[in-house]
Amino acid sequence: MKRYCQTLRLVDDEQLIQDYIEVHRHVWPEIIQGQREVGIINMQIYRKNRDLFMICDTVDDFDFRRDMARLATLPRQAEWEAYVARFQGCDPSAPSDSKWQLMEQIFDSGTN
Repeated sequence: MKRYCQTLRLVDDEQLIQDYIEVHRHVWPEIIQGQREVGIINMQIYRKNRDLFMICDTVDDFDFRRDMARLATLPRQAEWEAYVARFQGCDPSAPSDSKWQLMEQIFDSGTN
């Protein structure tokens, strides 16, 4: 399994932040299905104020650039990205991997 961690900052509007949280309580089934199809086993998003932290656990042969590009072509994915862009303060046509920034792992207690 591979793990990717990403970060994103939401717009500075408490109502939009609450709306974003609510939207993620009802993620469209096609979005979850698309994630599974490209090899994302599990995705979690955490929030502290406006800052989001996403953890993506993937299959071993997951290639971030290739598979995220493939994900963007799957049914309703572009529509979802445009829909959540208003909460993220991003260009609605921007792909997910342009909005969410990959983080560098600097510590792992399991390898020390």
